[in-house]
Amino acid sequence: MILMLTGLFSAAAGAVEIEGVKLADTATVAGRDLVLNGAGLRKRLLFDVYVASLYLPEKVSAAAVLKAEPRRVRIDMLRDVAADDFLETLKDGIEANASQTERDAIQPQLSELAKVIMAIGETKNGDTITLDFVAGNTVVTINGLEKTRIAGEEFNRALLNVWLGDHPVQADLKKAMLGG
Repeated sequence: MILMLTGLFSAAAGAVEIEGVKLADTATVAGRDLVLNGAGLRKRLLFDVYVASLYLPEKVSAAAVLKAEPRRVRIDMLRDVAADDFLETLKDGIEANASQTERDAIQPQLSELAKVIMAIGETKNGDTITLDFVAGNTVVTINGLEKTRIAGEEFNRALLNVWLGDHPVQADLKKAMLGG
């Protein structure tokens, strides 16, 4: 926790470091420079699982995140995670934050994401996953290699709400990603 807070407070002074993961204070997505809005540590039981960070065109309030474009969620893995475990966590987060009607509407996109995750297999300690929202598409990249582009703003919103929705996967991670 102290490392996470230290990293957040040092954001103004340059790059942030959380659990050994160094995050740049800017990222370029679709030719636009984005700024690090916030970052935090995802824990599961007693284990550090990953560092998640949010990049936006400018720092904004929680209510304005979904209006910001482009945007990026970056996930830096701190341990090996099986594909089915990673996918189950995403599905649980989407289910907690979207109605059945909303989930039904994005089912084709969820199926596409599931195929990609299962094809990748286990994510390894040190892997970096980026989820970029650009011009109506969610671009999924693993270790710098684009794996898929999934169309639909509703899908991207549902995915983003895994971390930032009313029922996030971890409340203190949401707060950290929102810069608080």
